[in-house]
Amino acid sequence: MMRSMYSGVAGLKTHQTKMDVIGNNIANVNTVAYKSQSVTFSELMYQTSQAASGANSVTGTAGINARQIGLGVKTGAINTAINSQGASQTTNNPFDIRITGDAFFIVGSGDNGQRLFTRDGSFYVDGVGNLAMTSNGYNVMGWQVDPETQDIKRDTVSPLVIMSPENMTYPPEATTKATVSGILDKNDSNVLSSSGKTMNLLFYDKLGYSYTAKLNVKATDTEGVYTVQLDSIKDQNNSEYPIGDLKLGGGVEVEKSTALNLSDKWEVDSTGQIVNKDDPTIIAFDGTNVDWDLLAEAYNYSDATELQTMKFSVTTDSTTDPVTKTDYTLEQILKDESITVDGATTNLQAIYDITSLTSDKVTPSGSSLLEYNATTGAFKSIAGGTGVTLALSGLAPAGRFDDIEIDFSTTTMYNNAGTSTIAAASGDVKKVGCGRKMGEMSGVSIQDDGRIYASYDNGMSKLLGQIAVAEFANASGLEKEGDNLYKATQNSGDFDGIGTEVKTGGGYMTTGVLEMSNVDLSAEFTDMITTQRGFQANSRIITVSDTLLEELVNLKR
Repeated sequence: MMRSMYSGVAGLKTHQTKMDVIGNNIANVNTVAYKSQSVTFSELMYQTSQAASGANSVTGTAGINARQIGLGVKTGAINTAINSQGASQTTNNPFDIRITGDAFFIVGSGDNGQRLFTRDGSFYVDGVGNLAMTSNGYNVMGWQVDPETQDIKRDTVSPLVIMSPENMTYPPEATTKATVSGILDKNDSNVLSSSGKTMNLLFYDKLGYSYTAKLNVKATDTEGVYTVQLDSIKDQNNSEYPIGDLKLGGGVEVEKSTALNLSDKWEVDSTGQIVNKDDPTIIAFDGTNVDWDLLAEAYNYSDATELQTMKFSVTTDSTTDPVTKTDYTLEQILKDESITVDGATTNLQAIYDITSLTSDKVTPSGSSLLEYNATTGAFKSIAGGTGVTLALSGLAPAGRFDDIEIDFSTTTMYNNAGTSTIAAASGDVKKVGCGRKMGEMSGVSIQDDGRIYASYDNGMSKLLGQIAVAEFANASGLEKEGDNLYKATQNSGDFDGIGTEVKTGGGYMTTGVLEMSNVDLSAEFTDMITTQRGFQANSRIITVSDTLLEELVNLKR
């Protein structure tokens, strides 16, 4: 009689355990990444009143089954639905991460602390730059960047410090390469002018300061042949930067008919001086000395150095040698140098009108020849190659600049309705060697493989580390530690200290999203009803057993 009562008690206890588990599930219905649990029952034990016997062939009697009386129920197992994915909740927080698949985030305290595991991806960056759990401050573990290769080094996991002081800025870099691209139209009035077609090249020094180099492309008298020269360099404050005799190439003499006409503000006075009409004390040429900058202004010519090296020719009238040309500089003409023509001595000013001159040879200051195929318009060469060097490394202060190799090979000489699109840009065609200013961190992004990148306001990005994950042979064997944490056990399999990449197991990470609880309320309420009925039935066993005992006691009356 007592056995049924104890069976009822065992039933009450096991159903109470199941109710406890159901209550915990419902309580955690909104807990991030909570994994629901379920209880299975098993028979407690049996009392055998008669063992089983086999058939007897001698007596002809059959075998008898064992007689066993059960003594109740016990909790067989409490299982965790650890591989069942919870629903997604969008938070738009870049440090909230949802992990798919069977992997776990690795968290812990410090480099050598205990390693725990979680599916809760609610992270934040603490005051010293650590990526950590918002609930308990445990560091998120991962792999660091190898300083030599600048790639992830898969070694023992350690805390990810993504906003350390060295990560908050990106160092500047000097420009080393540039590319000129586009169409050069031979009928472009800018290319045909004395000042040429202007291209601005933005570049940086090693400290991250920006500069603009002004390059001019000018036509020559030979079709398909142009000169490219450095006109000036201005700093980021638009102030002229001293470049001394810095050149783009060594300077070449080209055939070019260039007209020089005194502007309306200048005149040749009665003594042969070139003076400013508004202020005659401003003198470009006094009969002996030449101020080349003022003379360039007087002739409205952009380059005083070119003006100084221009060549003017006289063709003789001799019938024996009619094509002989003798080159004279503008300075020789202005100073009225005496020459001999056909045996007769005369002065240059008797041949040339210094108010209106035409040069037939120009030596562009520090320039290189840019050549195209006159038939196809395809690029041919610049300075004999595909590029030319702007030798900035010689500028003061020493060591601040790097030379810039400028590639012209993608340019063409085609008809473009008289408009040239040729332009210069820093970096090669793959945008290598652009140079940059110092960058401030402007954002952090986490890729689906757990790699963490910082972006900077100078257009650069930097790999900061990678979130590692752990996988277990038997994830349901992990032991719950509270705070959404698990620890490894002998039945789950050990953690090797290194972990793996999330995509290795077929999963991935999504930012701005959290995994929610996988508790199914409809299933929990159904289990609650069946558990309640089971508890009620077991309580009735105790009540009826007690009544029977009472009847037994009353037999002696």
